Amino acid sequence: MLLQLNIQNFAIVKSLDIDWQSGMTTITGETGAGKSIAIDALGLCLGDRSTTNVVRPNSKKAELAATFETKNNKSAQQWLAQHDLLLESSYECILRRVISAEGRSKAYINGSQVPLVQLKEVGQLLISIHGQHDHQLIVKSSQQCKLLDEYADHKSVLDEVKHYYQQWHKLNKELTLLQQNKQQREAQQQLLQYQVNELNEFALQAGEFETLESDYKRHANAQDLLDTTLQSLQTLSENDSFNVLDSLRQCSESISSLARLDNRLKDVATILNDSFLQVEEASADLKHYYQELELDPQAYAIIEDRYSSALQLSKKHSLSPENLVDFHQELIQALAAISNDESRIGSVIEEIAKTEQHYQDAALILSSSRKAAADKLSHFITQSMQELNMPNGQFHIAINSENLASTNKWSNNVSANGLDKIDFQVSINPGQALEAMNKVASGGELSRISLAMQVILADKVITPTLIFDEVDVGISGPTAAMVGSKLQQLAKNTQVICVTHLPQVACKGHQQFFVSKLTDGEHTETKVTELSEQSRVQEIARLLAGDKISEHSLANAQELLAS
Repeated sequence: MLLQLNIQNFAIVKSLDIDWQSGMTTITGETGAGKSIAIDALGLCLGDRSTTNVVRPNSKKAELAATFETKNNKSAQQWLAQHDLLLESSYECILRRVISAEGRSKAYINGSQVPLVQLKEVGQLLISIHGQHDHQLIVKSSQQCKLLDEYADHKSVLDEVKHYYQQWHKLNKELTLLQQNKQQREAQQQLLQYQVNELNEFALQAGEFETLESDYKRHANAQDLLDTTLQSLQTLSENDSFNVLDSLRQCSESISSLARLDNRLKDVATILNDSFLQVEEASADLKHYYQELELDPQAYAIIEDRYSSALQLSKKHSLSPENLVDFHQELIQALAAISNDESRIGSVIEEIAKTEQHYQDAALILSSSRKAAADKLSHFITQSMQELNMPNGQFHIAINSENLASTNKWSNNVSANGLDKIDFQVSINPGQALEAMNKVASGGELSRISLAMQVILADKVITPTLIFDEVDVGISGPTAAMVGSKLQQLAKNTQVICVTHLPQVACKGHQQFFVSKLTDGEHTETKVTELSEQSRVQEIARLLAGDKISEHSLANAQELLAS
């Protein structure tokens, strides 16, 4: 329930703290005093859109904070816990909004800054506000469907229908896209198939091009390799008149002999000996390489042809030869994906048919639930209309459902809310046929019917606080007394806050606030005062008689409060 509302520099409010009680609270005041200002402030705490003109003139910012108790509100506690916003020390939930004079806004839950959407999410679990123009909405088919579903309380069935509708919509979108791209895919498939066949035929293996390139260079330069290798062997060891190996051996032996005479030559002797051994090993390896090296024109022709083909293919596809193998695999995968798309069309058509059937089955269950709820709700609203000074009033909820299996009109009739068209029908006078509400009900009658619905549906609402902002407009006399009684009855199970101009409603509150507007000619300020028992008598008398309060109006006020 709502515990406290703090308002700073909001509209014509400088500073205001309101403590709320359980049961029913009524808010009254003079016309133009700002009776709905607390409701407007609450709306901003609950995530309503703000504007720059909400900030009090000459103030830098407006600050609004609403404190709720969530001890018995498991849904709100779970939401707060899921978002790591639950207070450990208490069951309170504090929603705060700060709006700068430039229009910038910040939102807070229990001291943590949050996105505005989170205020709206948690706000829906804490409070429900019914405005004075709500009755204008109930003539719309979508709102009528929503009200009936709230009363029927078949959320799981409705969610199932919505699920299959979304799945059906998604599958149809996919099918349309697949069919639209079919011609383009076929052309692409032909190109890919040609490219894959070409690369399949060439069948280049991983790492093969590097080997080809090495073999090609060796064969292409085989004569130079033979000539230069032979010349180097002659220089190193094969020339009988002079070669490096014999010279190095003689030099090493000579220096080794001298090292035995002078120890300082020992390192030089070691280096020369190591050099001799390395040159000897290099000469042997070079000789082995020369003996193995051969000119094979036939092998060279095969290698040259494959190497050239690899270069041509890589140039054709604008990539390096080393990447041909990976590119080949990519083309195979792309071709497979296109083939999958073709087979997917058939699968999607089958899935759509199954989803249509699931949707139809769930929608029929939903229709059945709605019809059962419609009979009960029609009875209760008819009864409530008659209690609200419409003695001959009749209310009926007409439900027109289409069987899509027989009409085959999916594109026109499928919706997330099922197959039903809901029509609220009323008859006000004896002998008058039931017709759509907007055709036969006046504004005042619509207001009373709307209020009757709100009171009946309030039992289905999980929010612990209900606010009615001048929903009794156009009501007076005995009807007003009945409205007050219904709201008071509602307050036995939930907190009810009602902004009203009717004494018959105001007197039913367990708590009453009076809203006044003060001005010194330059500045204007709204005040909200909790009325004592004696002050309530004065205020109820003012609502009854206007500014000229008489003994008779005071007596009437006392009588109303006593009742």
